[in-house]
Amino acid sequence: MRKINKILLWIIAVFFTLFIIANIAVSLFAKQIIVRQIEENLKVPVTLGSINVGLPLSIKLSKLSVGDLFKADEVSVSPNILGFFAGKLVLSSVDLVNPLVNLERSADGRLNLPKLDNNKGKPPAIYLTSLSVRNGKLIFIDRKIDPSGYKIILANLNSHISKVMLPPASLKVNFKLSADLLAPDSRKLGSTALSGWLDFGPKDMDGNLIIKDLDLTYFSPYYGNFISDKKLLSAKLNINTNLKAENNNLKILTDFRLSNLTYSQEAPVEGTLPEINFAKNALEFFTDSKGNLNLEFEINTRLDHPNVTVEQLKKVILKAASKNLSNQSPEELMKKVNANIDQFKAIGKTLKNIFKGKE
Repeated sequence: MRKINKILLWIIAVFFTLFIIANIAVSLFAKQIIVRQIEENLKVPVTLGSINVGLPLSIKLSKLSVGDLFKADEVSVSPNILGFFAGKLVLSSVDLVNPLVNLERSADGRLNLPKLDNNKGKPPAIYLTSLSVRNGKLIFIDRKIDPSGYKIILANLNSHISKVMLPPASLKVNFKLSADLLAPDSRKLGSTALSGWLDFGPKDMDGNLIIKDLDLTYFSPYYGNFISDKKLLSAKLNINTNLKAENNNLKILTDFRLSNLTYSQEAPVEGTLPEINFAKNALEFFTDSKGNLNLEFEINTRLDHPNVTVEQLKKVILKAASKNLSNQSPEELMKKVNANIDQFKAIGKTLKNIFKGKE
């Protein structure tokens, strides 16, 4: 028995000695190799604070910076030994701590993503079974929308994506993500969360997307006059969407709520016709007296190729809005009808003045 214990102690001592030697070797050589490989493939300067090997088998990179695109306080990677024997690069987990991504779209629509060097042949396929992000941040600057740089920030980004391990051939993935949306002055614009699972095999899905208290006016450069021809002064958006798919048939059930809708009152230029967009006026027509619009609608598409046009979305929203009339009092409806009649009266008066000058 004593002999067995001595052998076990000897094995443990040898293991830890090799582990210490491996850490020293990694610190001396692996750091330079990793930095050089990233720089040669991405063509951007790279800095790395330190690299360490942990137990049972993990590699931790500290203070990694890849050009102006990416940096993180810590990147932990756990390779799967069985994957190496199968001739594949399998990562059991990748954990990012305090990552920062700076994404920029140029005036011609190109993103600042580096291109891999194709002269070195096809890069090896990487299989990832788990990805975690803690306290991440994404800064997106869009110079196509605004030449001076329209900025949107995703902060407090936390996510966990993992492949179901049993059965081994399963293509099912669980996911959970949450983040806050911020303006450049750190003002909170809203928050979002996404959770559920997706099975790439039969193409099934069950997920939930939540957007909470989103300041819609900040994003007006993207939706333009889709909501209204009049300028929105305030609007809060709340969305709760269930995404369910079976055999590639995706059903999107959405609870869509707009609140505190207020518009600027701009007087038409004398001698011109006031514009009336019937679809957008209809949306305003279905809001209640407090400027709230509550809609429930369903969209059907394909999971592997979701496709919803703006025109389709308008029709779905207007159809859902028509169901809300029963929630409004007859007095509110008559008031809105009279307001629309007044618009047509204004058009008639303008036309009369135009043709009167030509008599």
